[in-house]
Amino acid sequence: MTDAPETSRADRPNRYPLPPLIFVASLALGYGLNVLAPVALPLPGLAKFVGALALGGGLALVLWASSTLSRAGTAILPHHAATRLVTAGPFAWSRNPIYFGELLLIVGLGGVEGAFAYWVAGAVFVLAMTHFAIVREEAHLAARFGAEWEAYAARVRRWI
Repeated sequence: MTDAPETSRADRPNRYPLPPLIFVASLALGYGLNVLAPVALPLPGLAKFVGALALGGGLALVLWASSTLSRAGTAILPHHAATRLVTAGPFAWSRNPIYFGELLLIVGLGGVEGAFAYWVAGAVFVLAMTHFAIVREEAHLAARFGAEWEAYAARVRRWI
């Protein structure tokens, strides 16, 4: 059996919408770990407060970044080709503000629930998102935008 030919990185970063799947799987991992082996966060009142701030900030960041991509007229869906390199708004300080916002949602939920498991899930989210999505997306952007991408990547960090 032969594999179907992979599309060029210039065509699109991924064949499938991996980032939303990684986000949902990370939430499920946090929930599952919390059910199977619950470990409470210390200082529950503070954890809930900081968690609520992280949830609000994460949601705001995801919405801001999505809106910025939409206004620029480029793809929001992670398996579609980028038509513009967006460097304004939240993209001026993070190359992946949507994923960073999703990380804040995961760890924020852990804070609100007082569950350390979501922090573990957050670490898994960062590793999986970097390996299965970000590296591929960066190759796509480099292939499409060349020197403009290289200059942007040199001045703006991957996460924060």
